[in-house]
Parts: sequence; structure tokens; C-alpha cells
Amino acid sequence: MTSGASTLGDRIRAGFTAAPSYEGTAAERRTVTVLGLDLPLRATTAILVVTLVVLFDYSRTAIPQDVQTLGRAASAIRYQALERVILFGLVPALVIAFAFRDRLASYGWGLGDWRWGIGLATVGCAVMTPIIALVGSNADFRTYYAVSGAPAGDLLVTNLLDLVPAEFLIRGFLMFTLLRTIGPLGIVVAQLPFVFAHLGKPEIELFSTLLGGIVFGWLDWRTRSIWWSALGHVYILTLVVAVAGGQVPWG
Repeated sequence: MTSGASTLGDRIRAGFTAAPSYEGTAAERRTVTVLGLDLPLRATTAILVVTLVVLFDYSRTAIPQDVQTLGRAASAIRYQALERVILFGLVPALVIAFAFRDRLASYGWGLGDWRWGIGLATVGCAVMTPIIALVGSNADFRTYYAVSGAPAGDLLVTNLLDLVPAEFLIRGFLMFTLLRTIGPLGIVVAQLPFVFAHLGKPEIELFSTLLGGIVFGWLDWRTRSIWWSALGHVYILTLVVAVAGGQVPWG
């Protein structure tokens, strides 16, 4: 009995600490020299592309003025989500396919270690549910999110369109590129655009994104897939909006 429990404990510990190999290929380690600076080509490209598309999204240049006047209404959020499918999803995918000449699966688009992914994402969502029930009814959350309220199905579609591309951009395209260049530090570095993308949101959420983003990054690193953080992210945001809008009994 003790031996079996020990073996199970060892397997669980090994599952949490198993370090996937992200050793870069010659193409991934290639450098270019610009004015005396030796720069890793792919990592530099990923950082510049992510910076540009995040800035373009923030400027709302591609969103018509009549949509912008709706503020955070559900229809305006849906329009922004569709814009992000292009900016956060299609743009990095094209860079990977035509500039890097690589496979999307190498940047988290596959299912990866799906058994651990499903298990960890499920546990994470279960842990977050009572926390969301508590903070989602906070006055700041209600003020920010209630206006975006919509039927559950519409919320889910909007958040899938929004957050799957966002996870791919930051923790697929950027983080997996950095992992092959600077190692696990890439998990931390990739949180910069993630945290800054939450500026203007309720303060509790803003400060929690650093830890939450690192947890998402670790999950993707461990499973080699962005899908488990993406689905967890979709669940959390959908529930936050539903609670803030009073669409669940404890909201």
C-alpha cells in the first residue's frame, strides 16, 4: 500500500516537473547582425510582430467609429474579437508558415499532452470558480463587465473568437519561439504583452494577470499546447461576465 502510494506520488510529481525539450534547431538559433547587434532572427521577429499587432489592436484603427461608440457593448466586443482572429491568429500563422517555414504544431497549435492538459485545465477551472463568484460581483467588475452581458452562447462564441487567437499570439507564437531561444525565461518574458493588454481592467484582475499568465504559460510549456490555457481562459472570462451581469444565481 505504501509502495503503491509512493509510486503514485512519484508519478504525479514527475508529471508536474517533467521538462519538455525545446532545444532549438539551427534555423531557430540563426542570428542576424544589425548595427553590431547579434540578434536571434526568429525571436526578434516574433517580438516585433507581437508588439505591432498589439499596438494596432489597442489603437482600434481597424474598428469603425460607429462600433467604437458602442464602447464595451456585446456587439462591439464581438467585432473586436473578429478583428483579433485576423491580427492575433492569422498574422502570426502567416509569419510561421511563410517567414519561419515551420509548422503551427511547433507553436502550440496541436493538442500536445492532452491527458495532462485536460486534467490540469479542469482542476484550474474548478479552483477559479468560487474565486470568480467572489470577485465577479465586486462593484468594479460589475461596472466594467456588466455592459458586455449577452446570452451564454453568444458570450462563449465571442470569447472563443477573442481568446484562442490571443493565446496563440502570446503563448504560442511568442512564447514557444522564446523557449527555443532563451529557455524557460521565455515563459516570464511572454507575460509582458499579456499583462499590458489588461491595462484599464479592474485592478484586482490587472495585478492577478502576472501570476495567472505564468500559470497559463507553465501549462502550455508542460503540455506543448495552447489549447488548455485557451479553454481555461475562455471559461474564466465567460463566467466573469456572467457573474458581473447577474446571469448566474450567485452573481
